[in-house]
Amino acid sequence: MKTPIQELLERVKEYRDSETSPLVISRLNSICVDIVGMLEKEKEVIIDAWNSAYGGDSFHDGEQYYNETFKTK
Repeated sequence: MKTPIQELLERVKEYRDSETSPLVISRLNSICVDIVGMLEKEKEVIIDAWNSAYGGDSFHDGEQYYNETFKTK
């Protein structure tokens, strides 16, 4: 499963890879950099939400949930 930001990054990269205009490619590359910067914040939000809802114990915390659910290789 992918997060919405991971899906957005994938789509923008697909648009970029199908483009021929150097200007458009450059702009899409800049957008990709911005999106990558948002991934860490999104991860923090997901982890905090998990820990708030389920307490985040040592058996199963928010980071473990994130890594098992959304971590892509």
